[in-house]
Amino acid sequence: MDTTKTPERINYNRRRLFSAAAMTIATAQLGMMGSAGAQSGNATLADMPAIKPGTNTSFGPLKQIDAGLLNVGYAESGPADGPAVVLLHGWPYDIYSFVDVAPLLASAGYRVIVPYLRGYGTTRFLSSDTFRNGQQSAVALDTIALMDALRIKQATIGGFDWGARTADIIAALWPERCKALVSVSGYLIGSPNMNPLPPKAELAWWYQYYFATENGRAGYDKYRRDFAKLIWQLASPKWDFDDATFDRTAMSFDNPDHVGIVIHNYRWRIGLAKGEPQYDDLDKRLAELPVIRVPTITLEGDANGAPHPDASSYAKKFSGKYAHRVIKGGVGHNLPQEAPQAFAEAMIEVAGA
Repeated sequence: MDTTKTPERINYNRRRLFSAAAMTIATAQLGMMGSAGAQSGNATLADMPAIKPGTNTSFGPLKQIDAGLLNVGYAESGPADGPAVVLLHGWPYDIYSFVDVAPLLASAGYRVIVPYLRGYGTTRFLSSDTFRNGQQSAVALDTIALMDALRIKQATIGGFDWGARTADIIAALWPERCKALVSVSGYLIGSPNMNPLPPKAELAWWYQYYFATENGRAGYDKYRRDFAKLIWQLASPKWDFDDATFDRTAMSFDNPDHVGIVIHNYRWRIGLAKGEPQYDDLDKRLAELPVIRVPTITLEGDANGAPHPDASSYAKKFSGKYAHRVIKGGVGHNLPQEAPQAFAEAMIEVAGA
């Protein structure tokens, strides 16, 4: 799960959802973004077929491409000349979080790219000598390198968890590469710090402190599937996923670099692991919590059991066209997989803003 502790300049309440009343006010103030013009080259929101979560179970054959430090595994669908969309997963999830989203966007005329992040699935480091680094700027640069390799100058980028954080970073630091943004749980850019939280809030971060120990590293390595299933259950308490759904994703945790990337990511966040010096300048810029200026829709599930910021705490971090929505119906942390229709509609709407 990815909601880094941030400096006190943004006082995130990690347990409260944005209230329905506040949501109504925000929607009235912001208006419906692109309601008339939210479209790709071929289809409007009204043309999008309805889909039930779990309808699709496969992307078809995956592709591989050398990009930056990695050979990236990714799914691609839709017309090659369509407007590009990049969808980014989090931990402990993978590309199957978008297995129902991708065909919806492809049917609307988008070129859809869904990559495995470093340490997941079929993505591999090109060199055994490369440090297995999970810091935020390194992961974001992987996506820029992938876009370069695929000759994508600009894309609408959507994500959740680590993926939302990565999408936020690209939108903030490289806005020329990000046409528009959909970010589950909003503004997740942070920097390593150990500002103490009240006990109940710290309890939600139990896994981060577990990972800070060598026993935690060994335990995650030994029980990575059991660990992931527990996180799924805690983060999406009303999502009744079946074994087949979980198993399709759990295979991606067999990546030989998975444990190293995950442990470094969480230790780096709380200042227990160093990053690499080539990312220092980027991290200094991110520590300033830069404003995101591209058109953005932020989403939150009404039953997100993972620690997450209240939407009122980050609304001012988005200075362009902006809307926030709570997706109801018992939707948890893995919002694209639990509510693919709502996520895909947000992607098309913001792309047309």
